[in-house]
Amino acid sequence: MRLMELEKLFNQNFLYDLSFFNFENAITATYFADADLNIIKVNKNFRSLFNSDVTLEGQNLLTLLGLLDVAQSYISEFKQKLNKDGKLLIHKIKIKVGDEERYFTLASTRTSSAFSNELIGVQGQLIDRTNEVTLQEKNEELLIENEKAYEELSFKTERLEKISNQLAKYLSPQIYKNIFETDTDKVETYTRKKLTIFFSDIKEFTNLSDRLDPDLLAEIINEYLSEMTEIALQFGGTIDKFIGDAILIFFGDPETEGTAVDAKRCLDMAIAMRKRVGELDEIWKKEKGISQGLQVRTGISTGYCTVGNFGSVQRVDYTVLGSPVNLAARLEAACSPQEILVSPETKGLVSDLFEFEEKKPIKLKGFSDTIKPYQLIIDNENEKRVAHSLHSSETLEVIVKKPDDLEEILRELKSIQDDYREKLTKREK
Repeated sequence: MRLMELEKLFNQNFLYDLSFFNFENAITATYFADADLNIIKVNKNFRSLFNSDVTLEGQNLLTLLGLLDVAQSYISEFKQKLNKDGKLLIHKIKIKVGDEERYFTLASTRTSSAFSNELIGVQGQLIDRTNEVTLQEKNEELLIENEKAYEELSFKTERLEKISNQLAKYLSPQIYKNIFETDTDKVETYTRKKLTIFFSDIKEFTNLSDRLDPDLLAEIINEYLSEMTEIALQFGGTIDKFIGDAILIFFGDPETEGTAVDAKRCLDMAIAMRKRVGELDEIWKKEKGISQGLQVRTGISTGYCTVGNFGSVQRVDYTVLGSPVNLAARLEAACSPQEILVSPETKGLVSDLFEFEEKKPIKLKGFSDTIKPYQLIIDNENEKRVAHSLHSSETLEVIVKKPDDLEEILRELKSIQDDYREKLTKREK
């Protein structure tokens, strides 16, 4: 009785289950083969990989892998590593199960036992990784798509930046900021504000342009407008437009510190522009051979205007409309060369800061009543004050990271101070 129980205990199937951790009920596709890789036993999961009419026991494992459409390179790798190392692990092989392609990890090892010859051979398992591989592939696809989207976004962003930089050349910085940093609805509204308007042009510029080479003309006008633009921005003016050599600038929109401050800044700007025009005139006479003097006329007025986007569906301009605009243009046309004429309202706002000469009332086109213009008196004191205002507006930020560097920083600041003083002295001469 005891002998029969012992035989039952150590029969072949029981030995497999005992030695290979519940062989039959393993969740993986498990096999056991002899030393020559001939199949001795498989579990139900391994059997499910094949058609039901295929006999597995006795067949060579490598042949069975071929029936599953495993790549020949993997079959060769299986044989070589098993013979060399006695074990192997192939992380991902593709197997055809019926009409479906699935992915498995193949793990196998040679076994030996001093207890039973029945356990000497090769034991292995196929671990289904299809869901994992599919998810990984989807993640990789998503990553590739994201990379492509990022590249496209970077390209579009770069292109937008280039367009934006180009667009900035056609807009006043204040208007540019207003468009790109505020709500679209706000940009498209019209507002009525009290503004100070500046209008200037070059005397007899048409005659000058007819006599000059086109390249030289373009060089001169671009330099002139660039210099005037720089000065306008320094004083906070909003550049409305260039009309040939004419310049339209306004103060009080989109930012203002009060009507009187706007008017003062406009007149300070006009003084700085006239001084720079004189300097450019000397440079052009000397370096470009332009004998005709560069003379600019300027008209300035203050009053309520409508400011906003005007134009067609296809194109709009952020500009200013109203009688003060027309008045500034008429005053400019009535100027003598190098004169700056201002309206009575503008003069009233800054009379305590500037000197004016009252001119005879004049009849201007588009105005029913006569207008009494005032000529801005410009002397050395005016120019020095404006130059100092420009100079003092320049700031320098210094960050001291190490106290030990303070002495060196002070020496550098002294050097900068000397350079600025030299520039200011040259500007005042």
